[in-house]
Amino acid sequence: MHPPDSLVFDLDGTLWDSCEACAQGWNNVLRRHAMVFREIVADDVRRVAGKPHDVCMRETFVGFSERDLQILTEETAEEDNLIVARDGGVLFDGVAAGLRALARQYPLFIVSNCQAGYIDQFMKHSGLGALFVDVECWGVTGRTKAENLGLIIERNRLAQPWFVGDTAGDHAAARACGVPFVHARYGFGDCPDADLRIARFGDLPHALGIAI
Repeated sequence: MHPPDSLVFDLDGTLWDSCEACAQGWNNVLRRHAMVFREIVADDVRRVAGKPHDVCMRETFVGFSERDLQILTEETAEEDNLIVARDGGVLFDGVAAGLRALARQYPLFIVSNCQAGYIDQFMKHSGLGALFVDVECWGVTGRTKAENLGLIIERNRLAQPWFVGDTAGDHAAARACGVPFVHARYGFGDCPDADLRIARFGDLPHALGIAI
């Protein structure tokens, strides 16, 4: 595993957890359209986190019509952004200090399967936006996480990036792009074959010899 020249991060489950806020957004849309379904809770969102937003809807609201799924996909994306803008998510322990320490030595990036505008809300609410050089997401490009990771690598001319994420999908994206994968074990998924596994965010600066 070569030393990195840059670090690319997944967002949900890696840097913060906004599942409680998103659950509120999904319930708002269900009520607005009188769609019959049980109350959505944070664990429902957490179960599908890391997948493109339209896939999250299909896997959560099984049996809904295509029309209702389209409404849910479009309107929950908007609701999520509005509620996250207001309430934010919860940064995982050590993320703020760890990112600031890492940014002193490495260019930092984000690749997410989120909807358009969501990363912007993370940047504003967390106050960490200035630390990131570039970001990409499914909601902007309509592409897979592997393809978006490839776009970040190509347009920023990254030679030896590490990708840090929490799900098997993140792991697969790193493999598809031929880059090392760091698994955030505290997140939403399990990746036993990762190149490096961290139990808390602060383990990443420590592994790179950076004091926080």
